[in-house]
Amino acid sequence: MKKFLTLCIFLVISQAWAQKIEVSGQITDEAGLPLPGASILIKGTTKGKTADFDGKYKMQTNVGATLVFSYVGFATQEVVVTQATMNVQMKGDATLDEVVVVAYGIKKENKAVGSAISVVQSENVNQVLQGQAAGIRVNTGSGQNLGSKIAIRGYASLSGNQSYHNPQYQTSNESYKEINENTFKRATLTPLSTFSIDVDRASYSNVRRMINNGIDVPADAVKIEEMINYFQYDYKQPKGRHPLVIHTEVGVTPWNKDTKLLKIALKGKEIPLNKIPPSNFTFLIDVSGSMSAQNKLPLLKKAFKLMVDKMRKEDKVAIVVYAGAAGLVLEPTSGAEKEKIMNALNNLSSGGSTAGGAGIELAYKIATDNFIKKGNNRVIMATDGDFNVGIRSSSDMETLIEEKRETGVYLSVLGFGMGNYKNDRLELLADKGNGNHAYIDTMQEAYKIFGKEFGGTLYTIAKDVKLQLEFNPNTVQGYRLIGYENRLLNDEDFKDDKKDAGELGAGHVVTALYEIIPVGVESAYLKDVDNLKYTSQNTNKKSYSDELLTVKIRYKKPNKNRSIQLKAVVENKVAKNASTDFNFTAAVALFGMQLRNSNYNNDSKLKDVIALAELGRGEDKNGYRAEFIRLVKAKPTATK
Repeated sequence: MKKFLTLCIFLVISQAWAQKIEVSGQITDEAGLPLPGASILIKGTTKGKTADFDGKYKMQTNVGATLVFSYVGFATQEVVVTQATMNVQMKGDATLDEVVVVAYGIKKENKAVGSAISVVQSENVNQVLQGQAAGIRVNTGSGQNLGSKIAIRGYASLSGNQSYHNPQYQTSNESYKEINENTFKRATLTPLSTFSIDVDRASYSNVRRMINNGIDVPADAVKIEEMINYFQYDYKQPKGRHPLVIHTEVGVTPWNKDTKLLKIALKGKEIPLNKIPPSNFTFLIDVSGSMSAQNKLPLLKKAFKLMVDKMRKEDKVAIVVYAGAAGLVLEPTSGAEKEKIMNALNNLSSGGSTAGGAGIELAYKIATDNFIKKGNNRVIMATDGDFNVGIRSSSDMETLIEEKRETGVYLSVLGFGMGNYKNDRLELLADKGNGNHAYIDTMQEAYKIFGKEFGGTLYTIAKDVKLQLEFNPNTVQGYRLIGYENRLLNDEDFKDDKKDAGELGAGHVVTALYEIIPVGVESAYLKDVDNLKYTSQNTNKKSYSDELLTVKIRYKKPNKNRSIQLKAVVENKVAKNASTDFNFTAAVALFGMQLRNSNYNNDSKLKDVIALAELGRGEDKNGYRAEFIRLVKAKPTATK
């Protein structure tokens, strides 16, 4: 009888333990900030979830199952499921003792046949990565060869010597336009500084991908302006008739107490989604063989589904694909027919060579044929950039894109993947097409672009936006624009309405930094120049000693060809207390300068970046700034 009762109790407990349950909760760091993109895996299985942008998750499992929580830069935690709500606070992990290499095998009928797990000490990870590139094959012992699909799971070390990286892996076939760092200019010789705005953010997400994967970051992959503009800042919206407003702030340069740092920013007017005109989208999707990796076409399809979710009944979308040839796989379809659009995306598969030129031509034809007058007409291209232009030369294709932008059909470009990512090519296409360029490495990045920033990403409120700063030589000895090297314009281009420049989307924020050497300060950054014989340094009787500079902005309304000018004067005084945004933009700029081995970072260290970023962390509702701080800490050279 006693044995029988024991057996009954055991069966009751076992049944309860195997009970299905929906578990939900939030994953945060030690400060209580959410960890977007944290991984939750049911131990002993391949089933898992990814936390959303608020660090929240929801999944089905059994009572008694063990959930494994992991996030880059944090110690992995295992928690047994005992209740429906499970909030997890993760702790930072400062070391990397080993990396787990997991290989999975797949039968033809797509059923998993097994897995092999091996532990590789951190000093041997390069050998593993090199082996992967050569094609490692792992046997499960069941007679199944798993091929070369190997996932490396691990975190970059905070201790420097134990971190892993392989400079010969991942970026050897990627391409970036050369950047020649801006130098200091003398205000007496060149008082004008002119450039186009840049709302692209691809550089930051791309650099983040490299650091998180232990990759050496090429200097030309670091565009400081794109890193700064990746983040949102607390700038007030425009109140008048203009769709944008100027904000300025002057403080002491954090990395050089002898100079001043000018922050100049533009804030675009925010427009609710229901107020945005009807949209005519054409998805132009690369389905060539180079897009087969999980972080390419499969991620791309999930990203576009986020955008489809945002579409309204009055919006429409067509899908054009290109591989060996280009084709229309979805005719223009109302945003109300979401299931039809989703099915078209689900049916996409990769294979073949890449005829990018033919795809662009067909996409523009579809967009033009379905043009919405006074609407939002845009081709959205998604690719790794590794394509052939086909029947057209590169210059012919650029000309086509320029011609179409004049008709009101713009081009935005989304980059995917790693190893053969052609950043320079994609950026050029977006620039020619009056669009923006973004790099999507995770679903969290896709959510940021298509979820939280949908309007600004895809609806232009001002085009050909240019800035021109006139520095006062009576107060400014020298100045240097930090970043924007590929956006510089000739001074005479400022008033030339035929000269193309960048576009500003609804709610977009653009920030630029200048380092300024005041008059009377000795600086090795300024080389000696003979005094001018024929040009007076003071052509005006007034010295304007209370003014540092005047900033002018020109922009055009999206459907107009004549520019409108705005102007603001920046006073010659330094703010007593720098704002959180000032500190954070300076931290991002300094980190970018360090990544580029800049001549002007004044021997600063990564710890200086971290301290400055902490000062500028602010409210950080979505955790982007906390992620940046973790990224800096995860840099292999964090012991600098």
